[in-house]
Amino acid sequence: MKKLAVLALAAFAFVAHASDSACMAAAKEKKLSGAAQNSFVKKCEKDAKAKCETAATEKKLAGAAKNSNVKKCVHDTGPAA
Repeated sequence: MKKLAVLALAAFAFVAHASDSACMAAAKEKKLSGAAQNSFVKKCEKDAKAKCETAATEKKLAGAAKNSNVKKCVHDTGPAA
């Protein structure tokens, strides 16, 4: 039950930081708004998370170290990375 609560908080924190992400900055740079902005950011962050998960696995990270690394990586990764 505690793990579920931690995962829920982590998901909330991830969404809360979406407005600060490199993907959001790229969407604003492209002058996107509304549904187009939301769609762009969602896809951008999904793609970034996949790349960051792969990189963390290649670094043989696990647990909290992996989660922290992926979170920072996704935040820092833009659409071109």
